[in-house]
Amino acid sequence: MKPAFWARRAHKWIGLIVGVQALLWMISGVYMTIISLDIIHGDHLAHTHAEPLQPSAQRIDPAALAGRYPGITSYRLKRLLDREVFELRQGDRSVLLDAVSGERISPLDEATARALAMAAYQGDAGVGRVEWITAAPQEVATRPVPMWAVHFADRGATTLYFSPDTGALLARRHSLWRWFDFLWMFHIMDYETRSDVNNNLLRSAAAIGLVFALSGIWLLFYSFRRRARA
Repeated sequence: MKPAFWARRAHKWIGLIVGVQALLWMISGVYMTIISLDIIHGDHLAHTHAEPLQPSAQRIDPAALAGRYPGITSYRLKRLLDREVFELRQGDRSVLLDAVSGERISPLDEATARALAMAAYQGDAGVGRVEWITAAPQEVATRPVPMWAVHFADRGATTLYFSPDTGALLARRHSLWRWFDFLWMFHIMDYETRSDVNNNLLRSAAAIGLVFALSGIWLLFYSFRRRARA
């Protein structure tokens, strides 16, 4: 049989194999180029304000904290809502202390998590519910647990995640981000962690797609040659 026959046959069957995945690549790619990454990251929905700290003689001496909390590797002074706190680091653990009394205030309670979320949130909706998370859902799988999840009753189903140990805003999630994550899963063909861009399934699909393109080029040259003979 002529080489063109095999090229046409290979092109047809490979197209059937990779066609669905190629369509998913295009759909996900269009979504990723239309929606700005700043919007996907949710920077417009929530951000924290780092207010400048003023000198004060009422703060506890940081040196006195070493006796109460041995093994301190670092510390920093910051503002948490309406008061100043020390964030102490002990190995891989963190703790918050009131900067005046030295009293431990972490892990933060639900009321504080709600107040932090309301202070950071830039929308107009109210808080729908506050959830204590001990097993991280897929959308924050890389964040440390436990954490507070504050869900807002807005159109985008915004959720802000906070650390109970430091009060830090760990993640912003909303509908557009969740759609991005869902399409990203199909784009990189990692259906478990949605983060491995070097998995074997993606490599195989890319290689088959390359063969599909090369067989199409082969057919293109054959078509031109046949027209030239005519």
